[in-house]
Amino acid sequence: MINIAIAGLGKIARDEHVPTIRHSREFKLVAVASPHNSLDAVSNYPDIQSLLEHRQDVSAVAVCTTPHARYQVARYALERGLHVLLEKPPGMTVSEVIALADLAVRQGVTLFASWHSRYAAGVEPARTWLAERRILGVRVSWKEDVRVWHPGQKWIWEAGGLGVFDPGINALSILTRIMPGTLILRQAHLSYPNNCETPVAGRLVLAGPDGAPVDMELDFLQTGPQTWDIVAETEDGQLRLSLGGRKLTIDDRPVELAAIPEYTALYSRFAALIREGRSDVDLAPLQLVADALLCGQRTTVEAFIE
Repeated sequence: MINIAIAGLGKIARDEHVPTIRHSREFKLVAVASPHNSLDAVSNYPDIQSLLEHRQDVSAVAVCTTPHARYQVARYALERGLHVLLEKPPGMTVSEVIALADLAVRQGVTLFASWHSRYAAGVEPARTWLAERRILGVRVSWKEDVRVWHPGQKWIWEAGGLGVFDPGINALSILTRIMPGTLILRQAHLSYPNNCETPVAGRLVLAGPDGAPVDMELDFLQTGPQTWDIVAETEDGQLRLSLGGRKLTIDDRPVELAAIPEYTALYSRFAALIREGRSDVDLAPLQLVADALLCGQRTTVEAFIE
């Protein structure tokens, strides 16, 4: 068993990381570092420095802090020889993650930039199916309600908080996994509330393999049913990933999928990387977000902060 700690006990840690680790046969949750929250049945500390000072038996840490704090926490852990899992996004900037990856190599430890949506049950079957076909075009609709998924979390509207790209980067993580070749940003149109530093909605146009167009619609104020769909048109029919990759249909016929939860598969991957002495740090989704924020046309819309 690998003794693991969690840094940052927010909503995603409580909803996904804690129950997954507690059911894992490969990890044992022994400590938490969080300035405002605590967890029963483990050691609790206000920060990663205090935790590692008192718990020398910890050999891995899942960094689930807000993106603003992620780099410093991860760097501190890597410098002390811990294996590190980064909740998405792996950092506020591309250069932060590159620096962490270089540090992990020097320290001889594992760094895992985890993109949890890639571990949805339909993603790998979709990747396999598309690899053998010519893609004509892709449509992405990724629309959810920030008031449901990030209630009261004002950091998401601050610079580095990503705004609509907090969910949108999940779509990009799936796209960059299932599509062969490299995706290139062609256009981005982003809507910024006049009191926020990050966008609340947007449209991206990307170019896929052989120039196949990828059209993305993003919205962070969707009410009612939430929409997480990717539809690929090919010469051999239509592939649809829905429910964030948990459901796959080809020409409207359901494909039977393995019933392994995303975070269960994600932690199995982390354990395998540690055993093999390797890292997994794919920057493609974060790079596309950075490109959109750098090149996107901006439209100002009415104020919003929950």
